[in-house]
Amino acid sequence: MIYEEAIKFIHSKSWKGTKLGLDRIIELNELIGNPQKQLKFVHIAGTNGKGSTSRMLADILNESGYRVGLFTSPFISTFNEYYQVNDHCITDSELIEIVEFIKPFVEKMKEGPTEFELITMIAVEFFKRKCCDIVVFEVGMGGRLDCTNFIENTEVAVITSIGLDHMEQLGDTISEIAREKAGIIKRDCQVVLYQQGQEVVNVVEETCKKVNADLFIADFSELNPVSSDLDGQMFDYKNMKNIYIKLLGSHQLKNTAVVLETVCALQKRGWRISEADIKEGLKKTTWPARFEVMQKDPVVILDGGHNPQCFQALKEGLIQYFSGKKIIFVFGVLADKDYISMIDIIAPYAKKFYTITPNNTRALKAEDLTDCLRKYNSAIVNCETPLNGIKTALEGAQKEDVICVVGSFSIASEIRSFYGR
Repeated sequence: MIYEEAIKFIHSKSWKGTKLGLDRIIELNELIGNPQKQLKFVHIAGTNGKGSTSRMLADILNESGYRVGLFTSPFISTFNEYYQVNDHCITDSELIEIVEFIKPFVEKMKEGPTEFELITMIAVEFFKRKCCDIVVFEVGMGGRLDCTNFIENTEVAVITSIGLDHMEQLGDTISEIAREKAGIIKRDCQVVLYQQGQEVVNVVEETCKKVNADLFIADFSELNPVSSDLDGQMFDYKNMKNIYIKLLGSHQLKNTAVVLETVCALQKRGWRISEADIKEGLKKTTWPARFEVMQKDPVVILDGGHNPQCFQALKEGLIQYFSGKKIIFVFGVLADKDYISMIDIIAPYAKKFYTITPNNTRALKAEDLTDCLRKYNSAIVNCETPLNGIKTALEGAQKEDVICVVGSFSIASEIRSFYGR
């Protein structure tokens, strides 16, 4: 088997689709020998902030001397980004070897796994083979019935910011969605919660009581910003002073507070993590396509945000760093997202829109997005592709302008490639 054959097997149509439930992955896990039993996990669920939280925590654990597995989605540029150990992606040969190992077991199953179930199973087998001390494991969607939830040895369950997304699968209210996310909480584990509405807190507290889990809630009143510019920000949290992160936006301070509470929970379980490890790990963290500065003069920001909650954070970041400026948006979305609410949030701040079609089968066509935008702004140019969108926007921009490329992670790879990243 060559690399392209391995990827083709993973992407095979017979495994396409979203089917919530654990039966298939539990069966496959048992067929290949229960690799998850040999690992310990920090399991991270939530609507927004899962990826940034996961990356920061992995970097801290790396700095602490542990062998750390990191599983996040979606990938930005290459498939291998799904699977990382101490900041190194799985190699092509390692991926081929694991796919060759798993494939015969998949073919024995009456009902084969979905694509994401297969991707998840590869992750656990890979981390077992790499003898990881701990795995930072991001939920795909939801929690209770998400295929990542077959794991047993959860050290800490983390629940980040919760909003209304994937409502067809997870429920129509914040409480219903919170209940699905809280499904990752295992008996006697530690639980960390992003500070949010009481309805979420009530659900998580109720779940913790049922399974004897200790709950830590981040306290954002203890966050004290010190300085911030386009290179990074410094802040204090509780007794820890002068913490520096490269990630931008006030929402990343909140995500960092969740990470710091998670570190505290791990320390209570015996993990050795010093303040110096925490600060050095956070200082190293970068996370592509999350309010990422691609260039200056004119400034270009790339953000893969794809729901109203993400766009609210984006809006706050644009106000924080570019107060009073109108923004040039290179904008493309997926058709199954709440893009009208997204438009409502950013339209008042828009100088001009360049519409694009993300490279995704679920994409909303640029011409349809253009039609939606007409009632908000008359300055709209249909550019079709992300590459044409950024080139056209740069050609028309002044040195003092701000360009924001936003709407979907499906855009990010082309834009980052344009900048050689």
